[in-house]
Amino acid sequence: MTDNIQHSSPSKETAWGVSDFKKGQPRWCPGCGDHFFLASLHKAMAEIGVPPHQTAVISGIGCSSRLPYYVNTYAMQTIHGRAAAIATGAKVTNPDLTVWQISGDGDGLAIGGNHFIHAMRRNIDINIILLNNRIYGLTKGQYSPTSPRGFVSKSSPYGTVEDPFRPAELCFGARGNFFARAVATDAPATIEILKAAQQHKGASVCEILQNCVIFNNGCYDSVYKKEERSRNAIYVKHGQPLIFGENNEYGLVQEGFGLRVVKIGEDGITEKDLLVHDAHCQDNTLQLKLAMMDNEHGFPVALGVIRDVEAPTYDQAVHAQLQEVSAKKPYHNFEELLETNDIWEVTES
Repeated sequence: MTDNIQHSSPSKETAWGVSDFKKGQPRWCPGCGDHFFLASLHKAMAEIGVPPHQTAVISGIGCSSRLPYYVNTYAMQTIHGRAAAIATGAKVTNPDLTVWQISGDGDGLAIGGNHFIHAMRRNIDINIILLNNRIYGLTKGQYSPTSPRGFVSKSSPYGTVEDPFRPAELCFGARGNFFARAVATDAPATIEILKAAQQHKGASVCEILQNCVIFNNGCYDSVYKKEERSRNAIYVKHGQPLIFGENNEYGLVQEGFGLRVVKIGEDGITEKDLLVHDAHCQDNTLQLKLAMMDNEHGFPVALGVIRDVEAPTYDQAVHAQLQEVSAKKPYHNFEELLETNDIWEVTES
């Protein structure tokens, strides 16, 4: 891992500003969602307060994977689809390091899909950022694993004939314990979930919805602007009722094994009848229902921390195991190891 840090003395001993985490001049298309997310990441890092020299940002290949060049931390751009593997190694060998993995939907879920699900299963303490624009942008507009069925692109001129991955479903299916979602243009909400991800011990996934202004512009138009989000999205917060709408006039109730949108005041429905969000519930059934909602089926898109459950982490378990095994060994260094076997002394006759 290369030293990406521009060393400077902070103005305060314990506080870090946004400028302390900035580096370079981003080279993305004007209007790209990566610009919005990078600004939120800088602010989140400053508010989290982990120093740049205790932070690593690791990416794969793609437009979004250029991000490590623009953060004043330890950083590494790896090969296509292997960001999770490198991030895992960095965390296990440096347990005190805060590790951010930056991946696009192609890098993270196509060639890197196997690493993604095993990072979830192992629960390695890294923060996985999935910048999802439903397209391969760097290679000029091929459909990705999250492109919808029928999507027309350079590699599917007559429309894709496959169903897409839904990141939340993949995360939950691999026994993921943290999943959150935000829109790239919504800085306050993005910063909030990034801070929650860093505080969570274990593998955290933050799906960031963003447009590719060149090859897939408008793919999230229903939630990309504040006024649209007020109508078409719901901000979920642990312990609070699931309520949404321009005037908070709608809510969600449980109906059988599913969810139903209701209007408060109609049919005797009050706020007390609404479902209360439980992000800490071990059973992910309702959390997955929330994560899978979409506008096409008459539901709002869920934003915020959808699942946040504690579980043993891979890196802590590895170090605990090493300490346990080491304590039982009769040797603790190479010299002691040599002395555990028969020793022959060669002398002159």
